[in-house]
Amino acid sequence: MHAIEVEGEGLIWREVSATPCGAGEVRIEIAATAINRADLIQRTGGYPPPPGASPIMGLECAGVVAEVGEGVTRVAVGDEVCALLSGGGYASETVVPAGQVLAIPKGLSLVEAAAIPEVFATAYLNLYMEAGIQVGERALVHAGASGVGTAASQMLKASGNPCFVTASGDDKIARCVELGADAGHDRSRGSFLAAVQAWTDQEGVDVVLDPVGGQYLADNLGSLRLNGRLVLIGLMGGAVAEINLGLLMMKRLRVVGSTLRARPIGEKAAVMDALKRDVWPNFEDGSVKPIIEEIIPIAKAEDAHALVAGNQTVGKVVMSVT
Repeated sequence: MHAIEVEGEGLIWREVSATPCGAGEVRIEIAATAINRADLIQRTGGYPPPPGASPIMGLECAGVVAEVGEGVTRVAVGDEVCALLSGGGYASETVVPAGQVLAIPKGLSLVEAAAIPEVFATAYLNLYMEAGIQVGERALVHAGASGVGTAASQMLKASGNPCFVTASGDDKIARCVELGADAGHDRSRGSFLAAVQAWTDQEGVDVVLDPVGGQYLADNLGSLRLNGRLVLIGLMGGAVAEINLGLLMMKRLRVVGSTLRARPIGEKAAVMDALKRDVWPNFEDGSVKPIIEEIIPIAKAEDAHALVAGNQTVGKVVMSVT
């Protein structure tokens, strides 16, 4: 098999040893994978894979089942599938626990399906499972033009939840609104707090989905209404901040820290099953779709990483493997 390996500051597509397919696992011949910001951090040594995970980058893929291990009935050889990975997506094949694998939604190509697993699983887990958002509750989604952000705004529209986003630039805000957000704020213009309060008639939102962290904490708490929930999924704006505990108590707020990659297989399988039940029908009727900025051959992985690092994309950058 072949995979992308980090060599100095470069990304090299080269032959590597294949991983055996054990009981309860599935071998996928990969057609496409997608880039997540976590890959860029892992490349520089800042986000090592969890114990037992492949050291190869790549947290999602789509392809064709080439082999199934003992006890696997979820999929069969020859099925077109997509998968949520702990690593190993930047390769010609990968081995993954069967619970993290789903047949691709009807009507989508393998390239389109490669842009689904990580971001839709992240958005679903944190909005619907961690925050427990209810029909009609309002959400604030930061980095609205990101992969997770574009997934979140579409799912929120489908589930009857008004959504406000932050993003960089009016063009990105406009794209987010096209996808289902109700309104947005250009983060380059400073604090979003007043804009959120105006949008909610000073009532505040029920849920905040935040990959920024430290620098947004105070305004996130100020944006929440009584019994609001802040779900923290990233630290792009720093890991340390002061918190007003009195505000937390008076509003009965909850702050939830959440990651997906290192969760046990069973928890990941539960998220994937929920996606199949609640979101796959939306893919199949066209009301929700994977958002892809560009498709780049995996041999040009350095170009793909540079595109994501430039922060000008909307949705996902996908790398084709076959």
